[in-house]
Amino acid sequence: MTRSFAPPSRRVLADCVRAATAAPSLHNSQPWAFRIRGPVVEVHADPVRRLAAADPDGREQLISVGAAILTLRLAVSRAGYRARLDLLPDPEIPSLAARVTAAHPAPADELTLSLAGAIAHRHTNREALAPVPVPAAALARLREAAAEEGAVLTVADRAGVAELARSADRWLRSQDDYRRELARWSGPGARHDGVPAWAAGTVPLLGPRTTVAVLATRGDTALDWLGAGQALQRVLLTATLIGLATTPISQPVEVPAVRRALTVASPAVHAQMVLRVGYGRGCGRTPRRSLDEVLLPDG
Repeated sequence: MTRSFAPPSRRVLADCVRAATAAPSLHNSQPWAFRIRGPVVEVHADPVRRLAAADPDGREQLISVGAAILTLRLAVSRAGYRARLDLLPDPEIPSLAARVTAAHPAPADELTLSLAGAIAHRHTNREALAPVPVPAAALARLREAAAEEGAVLTVADRAGVAELARSADRWLRSQDDYRRELARWSGPGARHDGVPAWAAGTVPLLGPRTTVAVLATRGDTALDWLGAGQALQRVLLTATLIGLATTPISQPVEVPAVRRALTVASPAVHAQMVLRVGYGRGCGRTPRRSLDEVLLPDG
């Protein structure tokens, strides 16, 4: 006899969506939308919120959406259901990045519950970090978190990455459209749902003794970008659990020549994001859009 089960209520899934909106995104653009259909949550890439100057091919948007997908998976598991994931399930709907189904009831394991509990506490820290090395055991946990989602996390030479980052930043800021886009989303004149001035940071991100890591994938397709986003969020939540502050740094991977230089020693992988990792004081979270703003109509 097949045992039936009651799927989660819309309210439960709406709470899971609300958790997913806490994911990180490029300049806090929050480029996602969700639709709830029965036990299924569709995750869409919102084309209106893609940053065309910084992200012309949509790679970073899909990384951001991937981070939201991982967060949604954890929230569904915490609610007591097995989270079934289908990536890019319908080629006729190009915005549809994933369907996450709340399948049969299943208790979440301890690690999943811990990561889900870290969702509300994770934030990007753009302030100075303590000049204290990150222990090898902590870095190993971050590498394991990336590998869990099929990505590779490698500790990089700080000085070399810092020089690449400065080169990328100079080139990007020489582009008028990039400067205008950045001003709309970050700093004193930023829109209400971008990165406010108080969160923009006041110190160089890649100072001396900073631990820097590169997150990479073996492929470089839309599926890999979604996978990179899920790996990124799992790494960030793991870091939060063990008391580490983190800062995703996107400029080095926004300039093709610089991005290639980040992985020139290992051509089998493709750099997707640079991460600053260390110990720092807590800081506030950037604003999030309301549930009404991110939920699409059911029909």
